[in-house]
Amino acid sequence: MIRDWRASAAGAIRGASAPVTHTLIVLCCVLFLIGPVSGLNPAHGSGEELLAAQRAHFRHWGVIPADLFEGSPAAFLTPATALFVHGSWVHLLGNMLFLQVFGAMTEARMGRVRFTLCYVGCGYLALLGYAATDAGSEQSLVGASGAISAVLGAFLFLFPRARVTSLLPFLFFLPVRLPAWVVLPFWAALQWVAAGRAGEGPGVAYLAHLIGFGLGFGYAWVRFGGTTTVKATPAPAPEGENQP
Repeated sequence: MIRDWRASAAGAIRGASAPVTHTLIVLCCVLFLIGPVSGLNPAHGSGEELLAAQRAHFRHWGVIPADLFEGSPAAFLTPATALFVHGSWVHLLGNMLFLQVFGAMTEARMGRVRFTLCYVGCGYLALLGYAATDAGSEQSLVGASGAISAVLGAFLFLFPRARVTSLLPFLFFLPVRLPAWVVLPFWAALQWVAAGRAGEGPGVAYLAHLIGFGLGFGYAWVRFGGTTTVKATPAPAPEGENQP
């Protein structure tokens, strides 16, 4: 789905392994499948019992803003654990698709350690920042969207001219290939508009998307500001949420 503006460089980057990206995808999927939200694990029961298990799951592992800002040490771990919890199949699959598409090249360019720091650190801060906007809420906030948005921001800085296949509604959802510097700022603008129209309390965490996107872009800018050009060498570099 992605093509770098330099064909040889793109081949080298895409050919590089992305173990962190793939590990994150596998971990999120496995945790979802064995948890109560997937509905596939009979240990969680069915009907009302299953719904109760889902609510308890979100409350235990997700971010509860009211608990977070009461100063509980355990609550301050939840912006990290919430990155691996998803509220529905659509939530999970959408996030993992974005992570696969944009994460592999970003990880290959950054390296394993820096990519991991960007993903976890920016994701944590995105959820923390969103929770701060509604500090009295007791609704669970879960999902990797803030972290994946950080990957999008880093990708924009590192690969601004990479072409991304997009489906645009005003073109009857026909696939078009546009450079990242067009697609990703447009995506961020949509998040901004949606955040302004969001109702009271935690809904879809559009603001967390924006915070993550900005943090990821800023991280890549600070860390790789003088070396953003991808070199065409054969050796690869080392290696959006809410409760439904």
